[in-house]
Amino acid sequence: MEKVTFEKWDPAEIIETKEDVIAFLEGALEENDPDFLLRTIGHIARSKGMAQIARELNLNRKGLYKAFSPSGNPSFKTVFNLIDVLGLRLRVELKSA
Repeated sequence: MEKVTFEKWDPAEIIETKEDVIAFLEGALEENDPDFLLRTIGHIARSKGMAQIARELNLNRKGLYKAFSPSGNPSFKTVFNLIDVLGLRLRVELKSA
């Protein structure tokens, strides 16, 4: 039997446009899983360049990577500021019945 190998897939590599960012965030929000949402935001930040994002947030790059890693726990302020740096805003709407 032939051995099958898989390459590690990195979502950050396919997030290119604002529409991609929005689609990824909306999909993550639909999962209703805070950890999944934070990982998704981390992928989006990496797609835009962590060094640049870290400078804009006045954080160090290593700390930003750690905050959005699977074991990270960024503050709401960090998440909120990152959303702002990405040129987005948070909105609230009623759940549909």
